[in-house]
Amino acid sequence: MKVTVVGAGAVGASCAEYIAIKDFADEIVLVDIKEGFAEGKAMDLMQTASLNGFDSTITGTTGDYTKTANSDVAVITSGIPRKPGMTREELIGINAGIVKTVAENLIAQSPNVIIIVVSNPMDTMTYLAAKATGLPKNRIIGMGGALDSARFKYRLAEALGCPQSDVAGMVIGGHSDTGMVPLIAKATRNSVPVTEFLSAEQQEEIVQATKVGGATLTKLLGTSAWYAPGAAVSELVKAIALDSKKMFPCSALLDGEYGLSDLCIGVPVIIGKNGIEQIVEVALNEDEKAKLTASAEGVKKTNGLLTQEA
Repeated sequence: MKVTVVGAGAVGASCAEYIAIKDFADEIVLVDIKEGFAEGKAMDLMQTASLNGFDSTITGTTGDYTKTANSDVAVITSGIPRKPGMTREELIGINAGIVKTVAENLIAQSPNVIIIVVSNPMDTMTYLAAKATGLPKNRIIGMGGALDSARFKYRLAEALGCPQSDVAGMVIGGHSDTGMVPLIAKATRNSVPVTEFLSAEQQEEIVQATKVGGATLTKLLGTSAWYAPGAAVSELVKAIALDSKKMFPCSALLDGEYGLSDLCIGVPVIIGKNGIEQIVEVALNEDEKAKLTASAEGVKKTNGLLTQEA
């Protein structure tokens, strides 16, 4: 498998590192616009191969998309990251143009590629990539829900005082501080609902901490996080490479599912060799339905900014 990662900053390099360490890709190409930056990151990562025990080949290029030709999967991380106090939506003016150009360049070299979008605002950038490329909707995936769910499980395990491997839970809805819908009522600890262990107050604290998970890290770090986003991407790429049919919450283009259409938003999907192989419609309670509908309205409002920026 050949994987391209566009953007060799902290998130992109983290994606490449985790994909390499998991050792399922033959070739990883890093692309960046800064002269020598992707080449340097690739060389640095390749010098860890004997130490980390992987055989993947990592190369870098400064804006030469011919080096990405025949990629099976491409990850778009390019664009400006959040700074403290910024919302993901405030990035749209700059990142929309970047993502559109990158997606078109990728398709020109790899017409059969599956694209994973990481750039923020992620749901709107996923929608933009889908519209700009005209790719079948199974081949455009927004990463957000996979990351948000990992943060949700971190908070659940923290409150329960148990290993993260003991908990299961997912976040649907928009990848934004207000749009996330952590499904606390469906979360479990080793198949037992977490509602049996946690008070209503504790549950609400977990939900709120999950929703501002990215903002919390941005405040601490001074920029967007990179380790967990990189790990989330690597799991999606691995599911495609191994055709594992794993379920992740991802931003997908909806056409009537959950009563929503003409937007990309986080819902449970099955990931395999063809990208999104199924959108899973889980039964939501009335509160969850209302929150997902409100989240969708927020995403559509942000999508409306694309026309203004164009």
